[in-house]
Formats: sequence, C-alpha cells, structure tokens
Amino acid sequence: MKKLTFIIIIFFISSSLQALELKGTFHQGNLIIGKTEPKAKVVVDKKKVKISDKGFFVFGISKNRKKDVTIEISKNGLTEKFVKKIYKKNYKIQKIDGLPKKQVTPPKEVYERIKNDNKIISEARSIDSSLIFFKDKFKPPVENSIITGVYGSQRILNGIPKSPHYGLDFAAKEGTDVKAMLSGVVTLSERDLYYTGGTIILDHGHGVSTLYMHLKDIYVPNGKNVNKGDVIGAVGKTGRSTGAHLDIRLNLFDLKLDPASVLNIN
Repeated sequence: MKKLTFIIIIFFISSSLQALELKGTFHQGNLIIGKTEPKAKVVVDKKKVKISDKGFFVFGISKNRKKDVTIEISKNGLTEKFVKKIYKKNYKIQKIDGLPKKQVTPPKEVYERIKNDNKIISEARSIDSSLIFFKDKFKPPVENSIITGVYGSQRILNGIPKSPHYGLDFAAKEGTDVKAMLSGVVTLSERDLYYTGGTIILDHGHGVSTLYMHLKDIYVPNGKNVNKGDVIGAVGKTGRSTGAHLDIRLNLFDLKLDPASVLNIN
C-alpha cells in the first residue's frame, strides 16, 4: 500500500511568535489536525473552531470541495490569515447489473426502521466532547487485509446511481479481530442495524468519530473507554452486506471524511 506523507506546516506570526502547525494533506475528503498557541481563537472559513487547552483543533475538507480553505488565528489583538489550496481526488465509478431488486432498493416496510437507525447514528456523531485523542496517530483496524472499497466511489446498481461510498472496506474472514483505530469512548454499540448490521461508533473528541460496520460480534458496550489497538469486535457480514468484510467510516460531526487520510493509505 502506498503511504501518504503528512505535511507539517509551521507559520510564525511576527511580534508574538505564535506557531500554527497543520497535519494532513489538503485533498478533498481529508481530516486536518491543527495546533496553535493555547487560548488563541481559531476561525476556519468564517466559523469558529473549538480549541483544546493545549492548542489542538481539527477540521475537515468535504468530498467535493473546490474552493480554498481560509484559516484565521487570533491572539493578543493580532490576527493572521492563512489560505490553503484544495487538491482534487478522482473517485471510482462501478456498474453492477443483474442484482435482485431488494439489494438495490429496500422494501417500504423497513423505511421506519432505517429512519430510526439513522437517528441514533446521527446522535452518536453529534457528540462534541473535549477529548483530544483525534491528534494521535491512527492504527489500521484489521491486520494483513486487502482494501476492496474506497471513499468516494459510487456504484450504479441495475442502472440506478446510488449514494457514494463514504468508507473504506477491508476484506477479512468472518471472526477476524477488529481493533480500535484510536483511543476513545463508545457512543454507539448496536448489533442489528438495517444497513450496517453490528455497528460501533467511537468518539475521539471535538466531533471526530470512527464507525465500524457489519460486525459479527461486539465486545464493547456504550460508555466504555477503549484504548487504541483494543479488540472491540469481530468481522462479519451483518446488515446489507454481500460477504464478510469490515467497512469503517471517519466523521467530523455530520461531515463524512476519508479514513485513508488518517491511515496513510492511498
């Protein structure tokens, strides 16, 4: 697998020598981690961003964003503006024909169930804790696995365009250990959601969360603190899955980001 090199950019603001560090590449779909002087004010695209006591903050770049990102750092009456260019990603399109209708469009009798599932997932992703685990290095959730699905790819099933895939799929045998990519707190632990089957969401702070789908077994309850590398479940084929695999997601609140951007996978 090809590795992305994280870019560390350090700017010094004259007079106060405030430093700004940005970790990540400015490609569509990527998570960017920042660090500046504690108690500074950070504004990204005219929106104030939460900053930790140690100066850490985070923001994301949407899947189809084209315009530059503007970052403003203010402290002691001084404001410095930084403008970062956004780089485009190429997304794959896959056509699959001849599928049974129920695999393309869910039956009407499950619509209410899907609505309820989406609500609890949205609530888990909306948590804005003060944890700062998001600043740490992420770890792959399964070992020695092949990636079979990537962020941004879109499937056309029986001629019907479906929503883009916002995750990263790992091919693995049923029962394979799934490990926490980062330390955090379990905010959702569900065994039978319609689309995602056995599902876990971990909160890593400031709205950053990871989601693990189609699990056969779940080993962690809601509210449990987990450490990076802890086994939290087992690969399965639950929910709307045609075979055993792990689908992971990276979110910043409701913004769906590319997990590959934090796993150094390209």
